[in-house]
Amino acid sequence: MRSYATDIGKRLIKYRWLYFLLIPGLLFFAVFRYIPIFGLSIAFMDYNQYNPDASKWVGFDQFVRLFSKNSFQPVLFNTLKISILKLICGFPIPIILALMMNEMRKLTFKKIAQTLLYLPYFISWVIMGGIIMNLLDPSTGLVTSIINQITHQQINVLSDKNCFVPMLIVTDIYKGMGWGTIVYFAAMSGIDPQYYEAAVIDGAGKLRQVLSITVPCILPTIVIMFIMSCGNILNAGFDQIFMLYNAQVYEVADIIDTYVYRMGIQRNDYAFSTAAGMFKSVVAFILILLVNQIAKRTGNEGIF
Repeated sequence: MRSYATDIGKRLIKYRWLYFLLIPGLLFFAVFRYIPIFGLSIAFMDYNQYNPDASKWVGFDQFVRLFSKNSFQPVLFNTLKISILKLICGFPIPIILALMMNEMRKLTFKKIAQTLLYLPYFISWVIMGGIIMNLLDPSTGLVTSIINQITHQQINVLSDKNCFVPMLIVTDIYKGMGWGTIVYFAAMSGIDPQYYEAAVIDGAGKLRQVLSITVPCILPTIVIMFIMSCGNILNAGFDQIFMLYNAQVYEVADIIDTYVYRMGIQRNDYAFSTAAGMFKSVVAFILILLVNQIAKRTGNEGIF
């Protein structure tokens, strides 16, 4: 036991600067992920925000109230619809982009393309929302003008129920696809070049090399990313929707996160909104366990 503690101490001293770099991340998770867990207890209370000591334990009454509300069913449906569409449409895009860019031979063009792809991810949805609203402005927006020229119809994407969800999916893919490619580039960098050399000797073309070498080698990374994406199935994108939606598209755009914000912040019903948020977290946890087990049973690596 003593030698084990000594080894840990020596390692901490030797790699002290690397461990020092962990501090901001650890503080973030401690403050915004672990400490708030204690606040979940109010989901089981009739919480009195003006006098917390007077709050009464009500068990699962808040959850019964949540599932019995007629307003919650369409919110849950919208959340699942938007999240699943984002997963189906957006998950393959970074993989395809990474495979395509991995075959680029002009280094200058490759670096420029990578920078242009990564840039939107580092722009907040506040700024991105303003850009999107300007581009989709019904009278002066560039994209709206192009759509009007093609369809010969005056379309307001931000207030049209049929167009709003596709717009959410397209803009979410555009913002996040560059960051996703970084993960797959890292996985591709670990592939042994001798595999490709042997494939060339055997007469394999570029497409065959991609399908027979690159994709199988990055498959564990794809599986792990898919498992993590399934854990976010009820995170339809609060920042994006909150910045872009309006009363005209509430019917198709109101999700659990905006519902929690409206009930908790605007109506001061903290216990009810906490119950809704806790329901989302429990579903995400169950999905991660389920998809992880399916991945392991099919011969792939899970996240644990």
